[in-house]
Amino acid sequence: MKTGKWYETMGNEGDVAFSTRVRLARNLAQFPFPARLDEAGRRRVTAQAQTALQELLPELRFIDMAQLPRTQALSLAERWLISPAFAQGKPGGALLLNPEETVSIMLCEEDHIRLQVLQAGLALQEAYRIADQIDSALGARLSLAFDEQLGYLTQCPTNLGTAMRASVELHLPALTALGRVARLGEGISKLGLTIRGTHGEGSEAQGALYQLSNQITLGITEEAALENLQAITLQIAEQERRAAAELLRQPQAEDQVWRAYGILQSARRMESQEALRLLSLVRMGAVRGLLPVKKEAVHALLPLIQPATLSLQNAAGEQPAAQDRDALRAAVIRERLAASGSKI
Repeated sequence: MKTGKWYETMGNEGDVAFSTRVRLARNLAQFPFPARLDEAGRRRVTAQAQTALQELLPELRFIDMAQLPRTQALSLAERWLISPAFAQGKPGGALLLNPEETVSIMLCEEDHIRLQVLQAGLALQEAYRIADQIDSALGARLSLAFDEQLGYLTQCPTNLGTAMRASVELHLPALTALGRVARLGEGISKLGLTIRGTHGEGSEAQGALYQLSNQITLGITEEAALENLQAITLQIAEQERRAAAELLRQPQAEDQVWRAYGILQSARRMESQEALRLLSLVRMGAVRGLLPVKKEAVHALLPLIQPATLSLQNAAGEQPAAQDRDALRAAVIRERLAASGSKI
């Protein structure tokens, strides 16, 4: 039986909230932070963490990052399962991943253990519940670095305290088109949150996807941080809906959405950035009921047409040249749209 992935469905507030992630950073008390470890030290940490985690969750698949082909590693980053830096495959680092790709645990990334739980839509409480259960059981098996005053100790001081980063991936095409995202970012920074590009710090927004996350981890409980993020996410979702209603009343904007749909239905080659831009418009049209296409189908395409992830779908079993990949991308998009909607 085929196991579905979290990004193949749309969850609560799914028209705006693409996904939710809760990440906990933990370190083993008896080892230096990863930056101070050599390869042998990283492998010792990885072995201890792997044993404990697979006792808890036997379904987790162990992936040695140094042995993983480059394309597969990049695809993991494209699907938000690992950080782009972790895709470099530093010896001693490993990933533990469940079949649904909702639990992703990086070993010897910036910290010894980076536990991530991903969910479709806005699901902060559910993601945290799963992460907290794993974390509590892990703490009973391993000695974790913790200080009564500072909380969980982490390599980066900004993560001290709860060492929790919760984030919601937001699709904001209307606010982007109307030039309101920058002003939005200025306002939420005063509330202890930050809005960044698609893959977090240092990345750009692709396809109008932005990552909204908590900044403060010290002097605040996990529950308070989640409640704050939940409340602001709901406010932004309403702003995006109002902006979309305003935008799509403009004939030119409505025309852009329909043109994007027409191009994606017929194009024979499609470069990555162009595809993301057009799919972003089509997703907005689908979730707002403007286009005759299933919103879930468009939603699932966004991660699948990324360069490395797309290459893994090549029937020849090898990474295609750029022009062949563009042709494959166009074909995948055409087939998905044809199966989920009507032709113009």
